[in-house]
Amino acid sequence: MYELDESKYLYLLLLLPTLAVLFLYIEFWKRKKQREFGDLELVKKLSPEKSNFKPALKFGLLLFGLSMMIIGLVNPKIGTKVEKVKREGIDIVFAIDVSKSMLAEDIAPNRLEKSKQVVSQIINNLGSDRIGIIAYAGSAFPVLPITTDYNVAKMFLQSMNTGMVSSQGSNLDEAIKLSGKYFEGSPNTSKLMIMISDGEDHSEGAENAAEEARKIGMKIITIGIGTTAGGPIPNKKNGVIESFHRDKSTGEVVVTKLRPEALEAIAKAAKGGYINGNNTKEVVSFIKKSLNNIQKTEFEATEMANFQSQFQWFLGIGFFVILLDLFLLERKTKWVQKLNLFNEKKQK
Repeated sequence: MYELDESKYLYLLLLLPTLAVLFLYIEFWKRKKQREFGDLELVKKLSPEKSNFKPALKFGLLLFGLSMMIIGLVNPKIGTKVEKVKREGIDIVFAIDVSKSMLAEDIAPNRLEKSKQVVSQIINNLGSDRIGIIAYAGSAFPVLPITTDYNVAKMFLQSMNTGMVSSQGSNLDEAIKLSGKYFEGSPNTSKLMIMISDGEDHSEGAENAAEEARKIGMKIITIGIGTTAGGPIPNKKNGVIESFHRDKSTGEVVVTKLRPEALEAIAKAAKGGYINGNNTKEVVSFIKKSLNNIQKTEFEATEMANFQSQFQWFLGIGFFVILLDLFLLERKTKWVQKLNLFNEKKQK
């Protein structure tokens, strides 16, 4: 088993075909200029020690050396075994509102991006808890099942957008019900749902769903994103605002506002808590205190153990091959010339 520590550097491998095309172009250009200078056979006689094969060999070594160094930068890691590790923690599901109102920019950069920042910071401060992610608008959609891999969770988090759920609105009760399903496989584990929303256009059954969640031992913390003054919902193309969302019946620009009362009612029904999410530090501190008041339960997590970096092998091979390339001359090697491996001797 393996993992790539810095996979972003894999894009550097795209430079290698570009260098190959450049090399072929230069070789073609040299041949063309040699023809203009005179007869090719005469040119070869003027430089009898020049090898036709060595330039290609040197360039091949250079490409191989560079590819090894790039792989070294990626830092492949090999895991020696898979083992089950016992942990103590809480099962947490993040329910993130991805309705169109979350594009409002009354809080920078917009409500949805602010939600991602808040959740990412909460994840950074977790210990051995398991987490899952769902997205919801007019309906709820599972994004990531319960996991202990925080890096994967943050990757899925950053990919969330308002196009994930086609039906609009903020169906909070659907989000609560789907979160409950995440916990069905671990009935004895402490359960927490963290809901991030502006609370607008919420469904009427949200409070009843929260009460049902409380009965199965699930607490709900709600985080309000946005301002009570509100703001319009921009329609953008290539990052540029072209217009604002308008009410279909009146034609007026829609102003979406934070509705904290809806989120407070849900948190109260589930014996949780509510906090305004505009200050990330305050939210993280609030979540920390809340987690300390929730009983931790022991569970087994399967993970890859003893990952070891392998970058040094690739960098070492890369440096050696490039150093070899520097000392390899383009003229013919005498003992190889005697063997005539590349048919460079003129046949008599």
